[in-house]
Amino acid sequence: MNERHAKFGVGQLIHHRLFDYRGIIFDVDPEFQGEEKWYEEVAKSQPPKDRPWYHVLVDGETHTTYVAERNIEPDELGADVHHPLVDKLFERVDEGEYVSRARVN
Repeated sequence: MNERHAKFGVGQLIHHRLFDYRGIIFDVDPEFQGEEKWYEEVAKSQPPKDRPWYHVLVDGETHTTYVAERNIEPDELGADVHHPLVDKLFERVDEGEYVSRARVN
């Protein structure tokens, strides 16, 4: 079995290395779960599909994005992220991370 361990988790602040934006991870896929057409048209750097991909709320925007693990790093700024879904998905900031409102059984 080939396990894939995500380096980042839900609620973690990240910085996109290529496009220089900040955000909050709100979901993690163990490998690429998008459509091939999207990958070919949008993922120009062709990041690996067999590594984790992250759903991210983009700071100062209203959209979300889907990002390959190799293109993100921990956010060093630590400032709040401003996105309309923050309050819906997260309760508060705790030691530099946002705490998810979703409950795990």
